[in-house]
Amino acid sequence: MSIYIYGILTLIIVALSLKLILLRKTINEIQKSLHRIIQIDTNNLITVSSNDREIKALANSLNIELKKLRKQKLQYENGNQELKRLVTDISHDLRTPLTAISGYIELLEEEDLNKKEYVKIIKNKTKELTVLAEQLRDLSIGLDLERKIKKEKCCVNDILEETIASLYNSFKDKKVEPNISICEKKIYRNIDKDMIIRVFENIISNAIKYSDSNCNITLKEDGKISFSNKASKLDVITVKRIFERYYTVENIKKYSGLGLSIAKQLVEMNEGMITAKYIKDELYIEILF
Repeated sequence: MSIYIYGILTLIIVALSLKLILLRKTINEIQKSLHRIIQIDTNNLITVSSNDREIKALANSLNIELKKLRKQKLQYENGNQELKRLVTDISHDLRTPLTAISGYIELLEEEDLNKKEYVKIIKNKTKELTVLAEQLRDLSIGLDLERKIKKEKCCVNDILEETIASLYNSFKDKKVEPNISICEKKIYRNIDKDMIIRVFENIISNAIKYSDSNCNITLKEDGKISFSNKASKLDVITVKRIFERYYTVENIKKYSGLGLSIAKQLVEMNEGMITAKYIKDELYIEILF
């Protein structure tokens, strides 16, 4: 009887030893494969020779994380290239009005010239510089969105009204007439006030820039905030990409495409939802917290 038990135990020990050897072999395979994939930057995935369920589950989990890592890396590389292109474009665009302003200032120093006309041109060029400065500000904000969020109970009505009032001159300069409808009921949300001000500024400024004529701003009792404007230069395809970082509308190149991307990120950081749609030459952007 003891010999029988001894034989069984021996078989068990041998089986366990073989399993342990196979596990070590498989772990070594995974280690080498993972090292090769990371070092060579290949698109290959981890494969294992073992039929062990747990080992296969481990390899599958690692492959899922590898796919996520590759996707993030690709997004970073694409974004980095777009960032370089954007900075180069803005730097080039800055030189043009600066050179023009310098030239007209020199002309103003001469006598018997229509100084009023030159001053008007300089003012227009200064406005171009202001637009470029806004792009650089958007760029810096886009690169610094990881700051801590400071939520507090805020009245959305008041924030929206304050933002619209602060942009009065922009409406006037672009000759855009805003149609404003804000419900009497006070809408309170737990949000970061500074972030939401920036969201409203970006969206309304975007509407002013793109608008062919009208600009509609609405706050309903359910808390939904709607912005709409006539924008014949846009299209359905463009609007689908309008929240992408560094995406620029090709036929309106002077705008960086950062404003709405930042607005989307700030809304989502405040646990809200933002959507855009394009219907009959009209751009609609809606926010709900």
